[in-house]
Amino acid sequence: MADHRLPNFLRYIIVSFALAALFLWIYVRITPWREFALIRNGNSAAAIALVGALLGFCLPLANTIAHSASLTDLVLWSLVALLVQVGVHVGMRLLLPQLKEAVETDRSAAGITAGGFAVCFGLINAACLTS
Repeated sequence: MADHRLPNFLRYIIVSFALAALFLWIYVRITPWREFALIRNGNSAAAIALVGALLGFCLPLANTIAHSASLTDLVLWSLVALLVQVGVHVGMRLLLPQLKEAVETDRSAAGITAGGFAVCFGLINAACLTS
């Protein structure tokens, strides 16, 4: 009875992890700061911003997994989620021109704001995927 579930689970989890990795790869390239180097040096603002962005992507990703009809459906809607997160980041940089300097100098307010906006818009995006 459950034989068909394991291969389906494996397909979805591998594709989903690959999509999350793709998101991280793209995201760290569009930001003007070097997240992983900053995080390795103990920069909390960079960590909060990065985790918020990843959550903002993974919320709609999880919703898409739960409601998708196929892997193709999952990939297409995940790409929409990726574009939304890129747009949120670009919007944050326009609204807060000193965001790069603030994150690099570990001002937690910048990381909380960037990460929080990413999560909020990711949550809205996730909800829109079920309507």
